[in-house]
Amino acid sequence: MEFYEVVKTRRSIRSYKPDIPPQDVLDRISEAARIAPSGSNRQPWRFIFVTDPSLKKKLVSACGNQKFVGEAPVVVVACGYDIKYNRGGYMGGMSFLVDVSIAFTHLILAARSEGLGTCWIGEFENEKVKRILGIPDGYNVVAVTPLGYPREDGFRETDRRKPMAEIMSINKF
Repeated sequence: MEFYEVVKTRRSIRSYKPDIPPQDVLDRISEAARIAPSGSNRQPWRFIFVTDPSLKKKLVSACGNQKFVGEAPVVVVACGYDIKYNRGGYMGGMSFLVDVSIAFTHLILAARSEGLGTCWIGEFENEKVKRILGIPDGYNVVAVTPLGYPREDGFRETDRRKPMAEIMSINKF
């Protein structure tokens, strides 16, 4: 699929078929996250692909009881650790959020290219997800996404975006 088509038609999908994506598809999606850029090539991430139904059910509880999270055949949890770098002079120990978010974006765009849906979940309880998945101290959850084939065709362009003049400028704010 052409890149700009992927970007234009990626949407948050909240209803999934139970079909597990083939391993070669999951491998390509994983590779897209693996090769994402990061500051000084630190790669401060770890991605957990959850397929166990009992773990997915527990993740639903940790993600604001959003049932569609557990409906997908795979749930991906993106984690990161403090890279000991203060980006922009103000981010401190949370600087890793930038790098993990870049890699996570690669993952969700690769998923769209493969015909899979995702939904970037920001509502989650970090400590609860860490307990459920055995994530060690030093790591924190950055994002969660269900991953699977959409139950309905939800891929389409949207007109719900701000006009270019409201978000872009040249040379000065």
